[in-house]
Amino acid sequence: MQLFWHRRDLRTADNLGLAAAAEAAADSGDGDGSADGAGGVLPVFCFDDAVLEHAGPPRVAFMLDALADLRERYRAVGSDLVVRFGDPSAVLPDLAAAVDADRVVWNHDYSGLAEERDEAVRAALDDDGVTHEQFHDAVHHRPGDIRTNAGDPYSVYTYFWKKWQDREKDDPAPEPDAGDLADVDALDAVDETALPTLADLGFETPEADVPEAGTERARALLAAFCDGDIYRYAERRDYPADGTTSRLAPHLKFGTIGVREVYDAAQAAKADAETDEEHESVEEFVGQLAWREFYAQVLYFNQDVVSQNFKDYEQPIEWRDDPEALQAWKDGETGYPIVDAGMRQLREEAYVHNRVRMIVAAFLTKDLLVDWRAGYDWYREKLADHDTANDNGGWQWAASTGTDAQPYFRVFNPTTQGERYDPDAEYIKEHVPELRDVPADVVHEWPDLSLSERRKHAPEYPDPIVDHSERREEAIGMFERARGDE
Repeated sequence: MQLFWHRRDLRTADNLGLAAAAEAAADSGDGDGSADGAGGVLPVFCFDDAVLEHAGPPRVAFMLDALADLRERYRAVGSDLVVRFGDPSAVLPDLAAAVDADRVVWNHDYSGLAEERDEAVRAALDDDGVTHEQFHDAVHHRPGDIRTNAGDPYSVYTYFWKKWQDREKDDPAPEPDAGDLADVDALDAVDETALPTLADLGFETPEADVPEAGTERARALLAAFCDGDIYRYAERRDYPADGTTSRLAPHLKFGTIGVREVYDAAQAAKADAETDEEHESVEEFVGQLAWREFYAQVLYFNQDVVSQNFKDYEQPIEWRDDPEALQAWKDGETGYPIVDAGMRQLREEAYVHNRVRMIVAAFLTKDLLVDWRAGYDWYREKLADHDTANDNGGWQWAASTGTDAQPYFRVFNPTTQGERYDPDAEYIKEHVPELRDVPADVVHEWPDLSLSERRKHAPEYPDPIVDHSERREEAIGMFERARGDE
């Protein structure tokens, strides 16, 4: 028997590690067709306190929903998902011994915490004489496969993308046959364990309406996107009121759908494109898949970016310690409508539109002059799709501290951003009810209105907490001092 350890791959289809384990079971004749039903691949998920310490309620809620869906998929074919609690380096060897498993298989994750956990598991299995194998499933090309001509990992996305798109991509991995999965009912050493609740794991119910998880939900989103909005993606993806995005981020984060399946669907859409513009639009979406892998590579080779600036400055950046401003930003009470809409969407949906993520991140770091790490921590707490590599890359890009980052002297103007990407204030009014009866031009002029005008139009909506023009100059000066220019 083999164990397959699920982590960020909560699906049975297009799962490289699971498919490899099932193929090995089939080749060895070790399926559950044996007399005692004790062969095949036994799927397991372990709730690890060391990982849960870094989780937020929306992510855990999404994960639990995904696990419930995964368990049902296994049960539908006569197997089950074994649930365990504790340190995987103790749980997995114990389970392997209990069911007489001789091999444990799992897919790689790329954070430092994951690497430390996996090394401990490998050492424990080695001590028990249990073989193990890991696969690169969450990415098309494992970190380090795409390098500069000098052999270094890329730190500039554009050059990484040029090589990424030219590399051959694997086909989606096949789903295991039912006969290659273990019959859990036949295993006396495995008791049925119910999935825990949020409260069981020590989490409160999220304030957000967390999206539904599961493979079929992910596939429905992908199909709908590839049937229409993917052809408008390049032109309209920056306009949050349009909804011209796939909404697949939490599904890719937790692996309820495989990257090869998503890529194949995009390639099929590209083949059906009727114009050059539609073809280029699909390519723009595919580029976002490459961004995920670029940031995964950055994290893999630079584990300290989770807490340290990727970019070196001569002096420490003089971030402000401003708890009141930080709280206003978290609450969506800054007096800058597009910023507040984004922060309220985060609380309502455990999601923020990507263009708005850049706007609110730039506002925190360049207008409030607050350390990007405070924003990253808040996203980690509130996003359903928080991904260490992606979110860290995005935050450090906005803060001008990361790889291939926004230059420090290019400071987003939140008013201009709102006018450009939400001209009719549809997105703002959806999430900021105090402004729903205010004309769009007045909404966008809010930071520049007189106090009496603001009171007349929306007395319940806050005044701007900072002056953008003043803070822009302060931000540039702050970075110039860090660079040693002053």
